[in-house]
Amino acid sequence: MSMIEVQDMGFSYTARPLLSGLGFEVKAGSFLAVAGPNGAGKSTLVNLLCGVLKAQAGTIKIDGRLIEEFSAGEIARTMSIVRQEFVPVFGFSVMEAVLMARTPYYGRFGFERAEDRRIAADALAATDTSDLALRPLSDISGGERQRVFIARALAQQTPLLLLDEPTSFLDLKHQVDIYDLLKKMQTEEGKTIVAITHDINLASQYCDEVLLLAEDLGYFRGRPGDVFTPETVEKVFGVTGFSGAVGASGFFLPLGVYARDRRR
Repeated sequence: MSMIEVQDMGFSYTARPLLSGLGFEVKAGSFLAVAGPNGAGKSTLVNLLCGVLKAQAGTIKIDGRLIEEFSAGEIARTMSIVRQEFVPVFGFSVMEAVLMARTPYYGRFGFERAEDRRIAADALAATDTSDLALRPLSDISGGERQRVFIARALAQQTPLLLLDEPTSFLDLKHQVDIYDLLKKMQTEEGKTIVAITHDINLASQYCDEVLLLAEDLGYFRGRPGDVFTPETVEKVFGVTGFSGAVGASGFFLPLGVYARDRRR
């Protein structure tokens, strides 16, 4: 069964199309990476999938229904979103920010229950942010905030997660920890995950499929090893480098003109 179905979808902010003729599907319980150069439409795609923007051509279906048919409450119970940039809400603590994700499940009186606080605490523990629970959201670092926003998405307990560069601002340990956590949620809880990423090596290790958007409105879709070839990477990103393999997965090291190993 498909969690996401996009057919012949198009969108533009100006007279020049940004996305055109885009079509792909994401099976329920799978992990899709969306990659591509800046300006290729990756973040716009997330906004289209969650209904913030409306496609000007084609259709988008979530769990078999057109995205236009969803109410705001239904969207909140179906998908969680972690955006690339988020302005902290001043005055709220980390725990309060995570508890906001439980709003779609509050009872008629609109207050959190002990169960909501437990779920929020578990999400903080999963993202290694429990020690930040009482601190103001505005007083923590960008990397810490990113992990808190992922915790908030986990606390929302939706079958679909949309993440716009979830490991931006994170150090190497927490990048790996987040991808391990996402993969665990996919394999053990059956979550469907769509993550925008610039790290094609992490995508190759953790994701089932890749959607690679190009600036010329073209796109490539398939398994990471079939999409992230040296030829395709050079064509889409305009960079050359060294490619190799770690076990069954490939990796790519971009090398600029003045890179040490490029000059050998």
